[in-house]
Amino acid sequence: MAVPDRRVSKTRAAKRRTHYKVTLARPVRDKDGSWKMPHHINKFTGSYK
Repeated sequence: MAVPDRRVSKTRAAKRRTHYKVTLARPVRDKDGSWKMPHHINKFTGSYK
């Protein structure tokens, strides 16, 4: 089992995690031409796929 020789500082750990960002989901155009959020039911047609 790999064990680190020294403790990773808070600053060093925070620098490594700077690129872990949450991005907002963007609406996509459905087959009927209306906009919907990905992985959601279309409110107008009631279809999922």
